[in-house]
Amino acid sequence: MKKRIFTSTEFYVGLVLLFLCFMIQAKSGQFFTGNNAVDLLRAFSVPAMFCIGEMFVIITGGVDVSFPAIASMSMFIVCSRMEQMTDNPLLFFAAAMLIGLAVGLVNGYIIARFRFPALIVTLGTSSICFGIMQGVFKSREYPLCAPLYEFGQMKLFSVTNPVSGLTSDMPVGIILMIFLIFAGWFILNRTMLGRGIYAIGGDEKAAQRAGFQVFKTIVFIYAFSGCMAGLIGVLRSTMLLAVHPNNLEGLELTVIAACVLGGVRMEGGKGTVWGVLLGMALLTVMDNSLILLDISTTWQKVFTGAVIIIGTAVSALQMKRNNRKLTVQISDTEGGKQ
Repeated sequence: MKKRIFTSTEFYVGLVLLFLCFMIQAKSGQFFTGNNAVDLLRAFSVPAMFCIGEMFVIITGGVDVSFPAIASMSMFIVCSRMEQMTDNPLLFFAAAMLIGLAVGLVNGYIIARFRFPALIVTLGTSSICFGIMQGVFKSREYPLCAPLYEFGQMKLFSVTNPVSGLTSDMPVGIILMIFLIFAGWFILNRTMLGRGIYAIGGDEKAAQRAGFQVFKTIVFIYAFSGCMAGLIGVLRSTMLLAVHPNNLEGLELTVIAACVLGGVRMEGGKGTVWGVLLGMALLTVMDNSLILLDISTTWQKVFTGAVIIIGTAVSALQMKRNNRKLTVQISDTEGGKQ
């Protein structure tokens, strides 16, 4: 058990995260303050929720780069077209989830039915969604309608920094993040669906022979990712108190980097919710605290790209090592039989 902990990716990501936090605190003296913790959690919440859906996809051996476009399109359509239809903010979330679900089902069906590369399919879907939003609906920055604005103004609590006087509010949307994280953990660790997701990523043909419904599982994970993207898109607009159609563009790079950094194997078959959250936490701290280390925020993309390369390299080395051990075990077994 101890050996498994000390050799896990999550353990080392956690160590790096703690080291970075204490280094920033030593440099600035403002990292371990209440308002900074709230600000970091606000910045962490949306990418972390996206990570859950993306993790499901990567574990099965695929990759989804369409979720920022799905979220943006769903958010803009409901925020700009439903303003006069209802005063219930929950209906805005429900409508966006249905739009995202529809797009996700299309992704999943094409990938599962025709065996097209997931990257190419979702890249095409992303382009279509942004095209529809910009061409058909003439997307632009848009004031948030009253029901969602009121929802965005709701807060769980506020924290004031005694030194700077800055006050940070904890949005109620954090509750949705906690629920989605728990749902992702429960599906992967306590259901047959979760076992099927891991099995497909490990060996799709073996999973099919074992009785797992490969087609239905793949369709589900892309539908789930799309549905959650719609929800998160509207939630993002309530946190910003405005509709920004292109605000989420490019976020897929950060989310994939967090998954890889957290130990999700790009070849599929391995990954945990806690590892992904640690990876996203590390990237969030890097992104939001570079200025406290007197490092320009323009270096953010450099750090993110480096993390993807390093994380992918480590994942590949671990896979080679595991394959080598498996080969040795098989050789020893066959030698013993002879």
